[in-house]
Amino acid sequence: MSIVVKNLRHVYGEGTPYESVALDDVSLEIADGEFVSIIGHTGSGKSTLVQHLNGILKPKSGEVLVGGVNIAAKGVNLPEVRRKIGLLFQYPEYQLFEETLYKDIAFGPTNLGLSADAVDSRVREAMALTGLDFDALSERSPFELSGGQKRKAAIAGVLAMGPEALVLDEPTAGLDPRSHRDILAMIRRIREERGITIILISHNMGDVAEVSDRVYVMDGGRIAFFGTPAQVFANKARLKQSGLGLPPTLELAELLRAGGADIEGDPLTLDEAVELIDAYLERRGA
Repeated sequence: MSIVVKNLRHVYGEGTPYESVALDDVSLEIADGEFVSIIGHTGSGKSTLVQHLNGILKPKSGEVLVGGVNIAAKGVNLPEVRRKIGLLFQYPEYQLFEETLYKDIAFGPTNLGLSADAVDSRVREAMALTGLDFDALSERSPFELSGGQKRKAAIAGVLAMGPEALVLDEPTAGLDPRSHRDILAMIRRIREERGITIILISHNMGDVAEVSDRVYVMDGGRIAFFGTPAQVFANKARLKQSGLGLPPTLELAELLRAGGADIEGDPLTLDEAVELIDAYLERRGA
């Protein structure tokens, strides 16, 4: 299921003294099964943009096409659009509310009118996909879980709806390093096993470099530029203009080169950085 945004414009507080243009002529295309990241400084329009993808916000002008259908057109079934595009806001665990984890994850598919057996199957599958032990956790209160488990539970609840695309707004925010790694690994597993489209909003340039097929950079409510992670992070000057930094591995390579080390290439992942440093040490005969 492709997602196409054409000349999107959104204005908050239109006609008031607080009027603010949040999106201005934004266009992008996301192919079926693609992993796309959207980055930008706070207030650049990232969250406003993704809230248009399933109709939570309506554009002042422009179009959002989901599977070729303009979701702002009259007669469009927005609940079905929202089932197809699962959106998780930052800190989604605050949306947990049921007395048991099972009931929380089952809430969405139950409201779809599925049979009890079908709901049970979806809950079990979603818990397995997110790394939550069904036997150990399904009857526990979601409020008794760790921070990382709560985050996974919220994502499982969306997955149980059977979305074709998953939009994640800062999914690793506020987590300890171990939970951060677990969530990132889980997101990659979801993509590999489900083959669904994933759209990631993140301030963590390391995560973006590691998982993305393409990256869109937003600045002032517009798309500043886009490309593969290698293309985007090679454009250091434009990133700096947009108030963004580099992945830690690139920063390390630049520091080593500034110190006189002959490090070749621009590593985007930890494995690439280790490989380039090993090659440098081998050339030096270390």
